[in-house]
Amino acid sequence: MSQPSFGGDGFQTEQELRRWSADVAAKAQRYQEMQAEVARVAVTESSRDDVVRVTVDATGAVTDLVISDRSRELPGAELAGLVLTTMRRAQSRITDEVADVMTRTVGDDPQTVAAVVGSYRERFPEPEPEPERPTASTVEEMSLGHVEDSDSPARPERPRPPRRSDPDEDDDWGGPSIFS
Repeated sequence: MSQPSFGGDGFQTEQELRRWSADVAAKAQRYQEMQAEVARVAVTESSRDDVVRVTVDATGAVTDLVISDRSRELPGAELAGLVLTTMRRAQSRITDEVADVMTRTVGDDPQTVAAVVGSYRERFPEPEPEPERPTASTVEEMSLGHVEDSDSPARPERPRPPRRSDPDEDDDWGGPSIFS
């Protein structure tokens, strides 16, 4: 929007004021449209395993939270972490949605677009990646007995107690066997 050129004759000044006033009104209308569209922004994210689904609005506030019945299989701390991680992923997507609205409505004002989008990026940064949850198909290795490994020092074997040579000495009752 260009500044009006005042100082000419009265007719030219009046025409410039009308043009300038119309430009200001049009810009104000576009900013109101932008504000209304940003207010309607909502983002929904689901956890990888669909146990949690979170919807947030343009301010980052949670507007809907759905937790499936499969959550009963999870410890409380893990479920809480899943809710927070999913919420943060939804919040981080708000920035892109707002950037689209800003570009469509007031894209001719790059400073305003950059300032608003930058503010959203600061408030809602990209979250840490969601950790992998072990599943029923996860195989854990388990080994029994002595595993020979050339990198580890050999453990000395414990000597075994000597076997008794007399079969009558194998009881601790001190008397003759009842089976004789």
